[in-house]
Amino acid sequence: MGPRVCQVCNEAQSKYKCPSCRAPYCSVPCFKKHKETPCVSPLPSEENPKSTCVLPVQSEETSSSFSSAAAPESLVERPITVTEPSAVLERHQLEAIASSSELRDALKDKSLQKLIGSIDCSTDAENELDKAMEVEVFRLLTDKILSAINP
Repeated sequence: MGPRVCQVCNEAQSKYKCPSCRAPYCSVPCFKKHKETPCVSPLPSEENPKSTCVLPVQSEETSSSFSSAAAPESLVERPITVTEPSAVLERHQLEAIASSSELRDALKDKSLQKLIGSIDCSTDAENELDKAMEVEVFRLLTDKILSAINP
């Protein structure tokens, strides 16, 4: 694949891609212009079978720290709804998860990363989560998370 032309100005060679829709653009002004109109993430479909959920591979350096830059991009948008307010984690619980070396080590497992990615990219995440709970490595991860938030 050769160089692509910016889809905003249609003049310059693109250097970047929109994190949401993957449209190529060449500069910050073009990106700002692109964002004036809401864009959507491409979803795999029969019309576009090559479109898939893309999960960046993390290196040893990035897998040891939690940051939004290292987080996989989900191409499936879901509304955030809370049916049980008591199920929302408190800040100290989130910090306990983020600071757990045991959890960081567990998340280095490539099969676990793939499993989490399949849940995140699924249009039926709840069903995928149910299937994941049948996999031992995923159950162990959930046990470690529960131990971190309920010491």
